[in-house]
Amino acid sequence: DVQLQASGGGLVQPGRSLRLSCVASGVNFRDYVIGWFRQAPGKEREIVSCIGGSDGTTHYADSAKGRFAISSDNTKKTVYLQMDNLKPEDTAVYYCQADGTGYLRGREYWGQGTQVTVSS
Repeated sequence: DVQLQASGGGLVQPGRSLRLSCVASGVNFRDYVIGWFRQAPGKEREIVSCIGGSDGTTHYADSAKGRFAISSDNTKKTVYLQMDNLKPEDTAVYYCQADGTGYLRGREYWGQGTQVTVSS
């Protein structure tokens, strides 16, 4: 079966960095777009970044551009989100998602989420 496990969150001061990891099992990365989403208290869930499993194409929300970097390791079946220069407004629960492409379009899986808190 398909499972996603998100980890790497924590409590950090503004300006510091975190690297989130999403370990996938039962998934061929080439068949999915892997995305990072976040949901802050009182706000709707929003996409932060995603990466195409087949070609490595990346996209970033405006709030993440210049500060975050998404990458993948197909051997380890892991997608990373490197977050630098964190700001208080980055505080949220971060979720990873596998979104099927091609014949798997419409199939999606979610990790459990990991809490990121940015506070001085």
